[in-house]
Amino acid sequence: MNPIIRPLSATNFLHHLHPHLHLHLRPILIFQCCYATHHTTGTGSNEKGPSSPKRRAVTPFNDNGFIPWNELSIAEKASRVTQQSVNLGLVMLGIVLTGGVGYFLYQDVFSPESKTAYFNRAVDRIKKDPGCLALLGEGKKITAHGDETMNKWRRARPISSTLKTDAQGNEHLVMHFYVEGPLNNGSVYVHLIRSAGHSDFEYKYFFVDVKGHQRIYLENVDTKGSSASHKNFKLFGVSWR
Repeated sequence: MNPIIRPLSATNFLHHLHPHLHLHLRPILIFQCCYATHHTTGTGSNEKGPSSPKRRAVTPFNDNGFIPWNELSIAEKASRVTQQSVNLGLVMLGIVLTGGVGYFLYQDVFSPESKTAYFNRAVDRIKKDPGCLALLGEGKKITAHGDETMNKWRRARPISSTLKTDAQGNEHLVMHFYVEGPLNNGSVYVHLIRSAGHSDFEYKYFFVDVKGHQRIYLENVDTKGSSASHKNFKLFGVSWR
């Protein structure tokens, strides 16, 4: 005959060991069961809770680059590539425009061959020429400007100049501007020629007209014997006599 084995609960087991021991330990067992039940319930609720909110979709207008590339969808990758391509294009456009402005400023202002450089050198010669000083006045008080405009500022008066190439390939630079001095005002005419195959300009005419006075020539290629009696020298790309 096989013995019958009945499972004993923790309370019955303690009762068999000691009649009164289970009365003292029962509150502790109840507390432990309740705590275990509560902990298990909490864990289950966390597993079944709502998922974390989804991130905003990446577009060419809101992409800040913080989301890693491997987390982007195909459409989002295309958006990022589009945004970076546009940014690169804008940077390249800015570089090209900056280079163009710098080239223009150098050619028109800072280059020794620019019209501004020739204008400044012509004004300096007028301020040092004895004939011009006799008619215009003190050199430090002589000013030069371009054609009259509606703008009262002298710096806004553009210098009239042209650069043309003739049938023989010679370049002709012609400038016309005005000078004002303490004694009189006058107009200046400058004509330079750079022959084909040469790198330097040479003066053909450079004179100052003051109303009521004889024309003052600072350079005149038609003057006989001028080239034989004076040695030419070059400075800043211009042949001086």
